[in-house]
Amino acid sequence: MITYLWIALGGALGSVARYALSGAVARMVGETFPWGTIIVNVTGCFVIGVLAVTTGPEGRVLTPPDVRQFLLIGVCGGYTTFSSFSLQTLNLIRGGELAGAAGNIAVSVVACIVAVWIGAVAGQALNQARVG
Repeated sequence: MITYLWIALGGALGSVARYALSGAVARMVGETFPWGTIIVNVTGCFVIGVLAVTTGPEGRVLTPPDVRQFLLIGVCGGYTTFSSFSLQTLNLIRGGELAGAAGNIAVSVVACIVAVWIGAVAGQALNQARVG
């Protein structure tokens, strides 16, 4: 039962971080195109890539299973916004902005895959770095 509470707490923290960053980006560049959601998804993919590798069984950071689930499922799961991405893409399509919808899909998918790969590479580098 305690694992569920840790995941819920992580999800709450991730959701608040998502709201804050997405809102800040929207204030800076406007809300016509969902840049805030893209930035949240890309940074979330990077972070989950780093954490998945560094806290895994072969990772440098020895992490108890509950802490790993708090970070990966809770914080990262609450932070990333794939459901928001999907709704915003649907709204672009319904608004007749097919090029915008296609751009949102392409940028989000490619950037997030690249970010998770870079995060995993960074995690591997951290695992192999010498301490001290």
